[in-house]
Amino acid sequence: MPVNLHVRNIDDDIAIALKKRAQENNRSAEAEHREILRKALTPRIDAEWERRAAALRDATKGKLSTPSEILIREDRDSR
Repeated sequence: MPVNLHVRNIDDDIAIALKKRAQENNRSAEAEHREILRKALTPRIDAEWERRAAALRDATKGKLSTPSEILIREDRDSR
């Protein structure tokens, strides 16, 4: 169910920045405000992926690895 929010006493520089950002994104200031709130408050769907990626980065930190193009080339040459 949609809810109307009213934000009062916003500094002029914030309001100007919001309008500028909205214009850059071809949105109204209201639509830009909704998008900012949505991005800030929507739980990250990829939280589990990011956790696993961070664990992999930590596990391989400082270890040398072979670039994929070399592995592919070696595999092709071995056939």
